[in-house]
Amino acid sequence: MRVELRGRIGYEAAYAAMQAFTAARTPGTPDELWLCEHPPVFTQGIAGRPDHLLAPGDIPVVATNRGGQVTYHGPGQVVAYPMVDLQRAGYFIKEYVYRLEEAVLRTLRRYGVTGHRIAGAPGIYVRVDDPFSHARLPSRGLPSPHPSPAGGRGSNAEPPLPLAGEGGGEGVFTGLGKIAALGVKVSRHCTYHGVALNVAMDLEPFERINPCGYQGLRTVDLSTIGVSTTWNEAAQALGQELSALLAPRRDPE
Repeated sequence: MRVELRGRIGYEAAYAAMQAFTAARTPGTPDELWLCEHPPVFTQGIAGRPDHLLAPGDIPVVATNRGGQVTYHGPGQVVAYPMVDLQRAGYFIKEYVYRLEEAVLRTLRRYGVTGHRIAGAPGIYVRVDDPFSHARLPSRGLPSPHPSPAGGRGSNAEPPLPLAGEGGGEGVFTGLGKIAALGVKVSRHCTYHGVALNVAMDLEPFERINPCGYQGLRTVDLSTIGVSTTWNEAAQALGQELSALLAPRRDPE
């Protein structure tokens, strides 16, 4: 995999470049990973509902063809765009998404932070009050059906959204903050879009949306939970984990 640290680039320029790369690639084209940082922008996935975009204000909104709902990109966030030929890699979209999440979990581990998955809610979450605890979360998950993170696969029905402390009870997201979001697109077995890891951001724009379609979901970054690192350091760490985990499957001899 060819890794490019592209740095600050407009979202629409990156989106167009990913589409062009994917349309032009052949079975022999090497996979690429672009590591980017975007100026402030809200992006709406193909399943996105307008009512999840609460008050965008002066931040532009861009409709995209990735899966999922609305999210925010801005300075201080590492956005990784792996462009992988899944047919050549030897694994399917569900495993691909698992590997994206695993790369984030391993990146967080480098900083002593324990990340968590929640069934039915793609992305990575941390305990806000104790991000360095290695204890497992109690079993949590959203009920099916749920929009597929790849888009265009599975049901687009809206699931019930158990919130943190909704109705005075324990919600799926109680005590958690989302630190990484993902949304992907697959075209002719080839992926684009990807995963965003929050490093040291202005988190206020997330309050203008229901992040990933979940009202009341808290969004955090490494800085919020007490980790001091630079964008370059976090980008290089995430890039290393992604390039290792997205390598083609090797069948046992």
